[in-house]
Amino acid sequence: MKKNLFMLGLISLISLTGCGSSDNGQTELETPEYTVSADVPGWTFNNDPIELDWYINFSWFTTPWGQDMTSQKITEETGVTVNFIVPAGNEAEKLNTMIASDTLPDLLTLGWWEGQIPEIIDAEMVYPLDELANLYDPYFFEVANDSRIGWYTSPDGHIYQYPNSSFTPEDYEMYDNIAANPVFVVRKDMYEAIGSPDMSTPEGFLDALAQADEMFPEVSGQPLIPFGIAGFSSVGNISLDIWLQNFLSIPFEVDGKLHDRTTDPEYVAWLKTINQAWRDGLIADDVFIDGRPQMEEKQAQGRYFSMLYQRTDFAAQQQILYANDPESIYVAIDGPKNSSGDDHTLPGVGIQGWTVTLVSKNAEDPDRAIQFLSYLMSEHGQKLVKLGVEGEMYEEIDGKYVTKPEVTELLMDDRATYDRKYGGEDTFWMMQDIPMQLQWSSPAQEPLAQLEEWAYPYTIFASQYDGLNAPIGSDEETIALKVSTLWGETLPALIRAETDTEFDQIFADFVTERDELGFDQLVALQQELLDVNKAKLGLE
Repeated sequence: MKKNLFMLGLISLISLTGCGSSDNGQTELETPEYTVSADVPGWTFNNDPIELDWYINFSWFTTPWGQDMTSQKITEETGVTVNFIVPAGNEAEKLNTMIASDTLPDLLTLGWWEGQIPEIIDAEMVYPLDELANLYDPYFFEVANDSRIGWYTSPDGHIYQYPNSSFTPEDYEMYDNIAANPVFVVRKDMYEAIGSPDMSTPEGFLDALAQADEMFPEVSGQPLIPFGIAGFSSVGNISLDIWLQNFLSIPFEVDGKLHDRTTDPEYVAWLKTINQAWRDGLIADDVFIDGRPQMEEKQAQGRYFSMLYQRTDFAAQQQILYANDPESIYVAIDGPKNSSGDDHTLPGVGIQGWTVTLVSKNAEDPDRAIQFLSYLMSEHGQKLVKLGVEGEMYEEIDGKYVTKPEVTELLMDDRATYDRKYGGEDTFWMMQDIPMQLQWSSPAQEPLAQLEEWAYPYTIFASQYDGLNAPIGSDEETIALKVSTLWGETLPALIRAETDTEFDQIFADFVTERDELGFDQLVALQQELLDVNKAKLGLE
């Protein structure tokens, strides 16, 4: 497939006539005046100073380009200075506004699940990356992963997006140290003080929360929060739906058919357990209103006794706790399990990755955009993004890459300052290739190592179940939106039900209304999409 894609890119020396416009006003790609080859990276000879605007669809990303050693080195080598554009508030509003006004910047990085991606592809607002690569940088196909290209190839045969943080099925066969992100954690000192009980059963879970609340009613003058979860949204709570289902090893499918995980008796039983915790006064009001910033503040104070959360999302707060008192950190333990006590089945990052990056047709220099992506995807670029600048941040000693002590110390003590001074360790994560970076990665250090290593035996590949999203504008999309919104309204009500009878009635009403909305029609489409995903991955 590589050869077929880049054969057109082996272009002889031809004259550059500049970018032109077609009759419909769209920019046409013009051939370059330089020779391109799959063997020669475009950035090595096409590196005059240029600025690229790069939209990042995450409001929390605030690290600027050019202050740190790593981004300065990248600019020195490629000539590219990046102007990051980040939404100040609601990401969807910002992105939709740019789409409506046709003001998409040169590059865009979005979560792979965003519904606007097929929209802008269908509207021909982004370039096929394979066309850009064939014309300007066939080296792209040398550094791109065949499996990822296959996964992201559109029905028209083009690839418009390339992922970061992507793991292929082959990666899962090759490595035994791939860790899922969700963890069930407890505050170490409190957990040990109550006797390190088993919290995998409903009875053990409720008893541990009650003991911790009784023994530690306050933390630094503030009330203890016995159980912490991700923030609620209009469509539910990922801690209490997807992650909890995975901890309970609720199957995704049975006999080749999608399983209704939401109505699985094991899952319903644990929702009732969470409801009982609420009725016992062990679920704080904070969990229904707090967003990530509020949670981060409380995590840094150690106010949660336990959490069902993502380990990377509280890494900085974990380091703060460790610096203040190593005994006050959070440690991962086995969390809620089904009644059979089966091991957790925690999907790790799959082939779809975390985010995808696209090149807008508004880009005045699409050649530099694709060449810059190739640079970042290459082993050279990945090594720089991961380790930083050799000599300044690390040394190669006897074939091993040793980070300088002062760099490691700052990374562990103050990640925000590290990002702005050094910029390594995937500060600029937009094209990070984690499997490739494993060759340079040192083992995780405490206080983060235990959280990661705990997840190794439970992590599974489950990409076939991702991306089962109905096409925008379809009847099934409307059904999906209505069902998700209904669940978003139902879940908090279930958790705060006053009695078992009320819980049962709320849940029964949800199932009835969900089915009336056309849930079976949605599942039928998702089954078709699942079968397509399995075929792509070569799974039965």
